[in-house]
Amino acid sequence: MSRSMDASLFYRIGNLMGRFCFRAFGRLEVSGAECVPHFGPLIVVSNHLSLNDPPLLVAAIPRPLFFIGKKELFGNPITQFFMRSFHVSPFNRSGAGIDAMRALMQNLERDRAVVLFPEGTRSPDHTMQKGMLGVIYLAMKSQAPILPVAVTGTEKFPLWRVPFPFGRLKANIGPPFTLPIIEGRPSREVMSSLLDMVMGRIADLLPPEYRGVYGRDAVKGPAKKSI
Repeated sequence: MSRSMDASLFYRIGNLMGRFCFRAFGRLEVSGAECVPHFGPLIVVSNHLSLNDPPLLVAAIPRPLFFIGKKELFGNPITQFFMRSFHVSPFNRSGAGIDAMRALMQNLERDRAVVLFPEGTRSPDHTMQKGMLGVIYLAMKSQAPILPVAVTGTEKFPLWRVPFPFGRLKANIGPPFTLPIIEGRPSREVMSSLLDMVMGRIADLLPPEYRGVYGRDAVKGPAKKSI
């Protein structure tokens, strides 16, 4: 399936509008776009600063992206239509991540690029928080390459503020990588070490003041388990 056919009409229109708005009002700068594989399964991982991160990633990454969202976002036919048009699959947050993992795997099996924010939620202070092991489970199960992305500036860009907050937005894309193949069932310590490696790849793309618990001298502590 071609990239253009894989993207819905609303997604393509939203992509064009997002590119225009971010570049016109937010001075969007994208580095490393040449690192993005144009075909095949891909797990895009990014730090999470604000609600503007998903549309920024859509504008920055030159291939259709697929997301997961809590099922409450699909509460009525109108929001359900728009969520699905913009490639968002619902999951039940009380289901221990099973719905989310299933939706992500289905997209990867169709050679799509899925997006995960390994921190699980937006950072309260705009620095990196402890990651969750869901991204490691997904990468090991799918054997898909991981594409690290670092975003900055979206925390200063609330679209509803008046006057409009002109500012600089950046998406720094690193080279894709794959996790090492591990025989047997990996221990919790091994999984945490792999997560630190993934989060470290994101942190390396960020300015020092954004790295938080993944700064060079920070003590990371145990990873969180859920996706």
